[in-house]
Amino acid sequence: MRLKDKVAVVTGAASGIGKEIARTFVREGAKVVIADLNQQGADAAAQELGGPERAIGVAMDVTSEEQVEAGFATAIGTFGRIDILVSNAGVQIVSPLEDFPFAKWKQLLAIHLDGAFLTTRAALRHMYAQGGGSIIYMGSVHSKEASVLKAPYVTAKHGLIGLAKVVAKEGAKHGVRANVICPGFVRTPLVDKQIPEQAKELGISEEDVVKTIMLKDTVDGEFTTIGDVAETALFFASFESNALTGQSLVVSHGWFMQ
Repeated sequence: MRLKDKVAVVTGAASGIGKEIARTFVREGAKVVIADLNQQGADAAAQELGGPERAIGVAMDVTSEEQVEAGFATAIGTFGRIDILVSNAGVQIVSPLEDFPFAKWKQLLAIHLDGAFLTTRAALRHMYAQGGGSIIYMGSVHSKEASVLKAPYVTAKHGLIGLAKVVAKEGAKHGVRANVICPGFVRTPLVDKQIPEQAKELGISEEDVVKTIMLKDTVDGEFTTIGDVAETALFFASFESNALTGQSLVVSHGWFMQ
């Protein structure tokens, strides 16, 4: 097992990509803290993944310094250490830039960037003390590329690459690595919500949104799966040296190639 006795905190893990990452980590021997706005969902996911010996749920609004600190305190109090952070919590809001409400702009950036900062800071304090760890940010192809109607999302996802590079440089002497996963479109509720929204904004059918916008630049016309992303997270989490740090890996069926 590649993560035997490691402890991971995964944000936004009550469902979707985060839950699949948590499931994969547990399969590989880790103990997982499922952090989510939805306490009931986090608890249910933890129970599904093996109960209190293998996984616990904590309520965490990643934009709240108090909730982040409390969640990490619970993680340490329960499992004694933190080896991996997956900063996965995120939202999507689709709108033309000229009509984008400032409050929504700030909300999205707070979740993606403030959340990444607060959880990273909390994790580093423990990782530095114990002599190592792995921090994984959930970026996107939009960390590399832009799309219409997604100004704050593209901005935030680009920002995560910069944060990861700083953490990689600062954390190296403490044995801490930082990397970014950049998925293409994954068929989650967050993506399903975008399909009718983009169809309305662009005046095309939902089928055309999928074929001519979301998947048109992939090599096979396929969505990236939650399993694809989870296996990439496992690769980053289990890599044992600083040879792989400050990097971003695109998982997109060839939508974006480096």
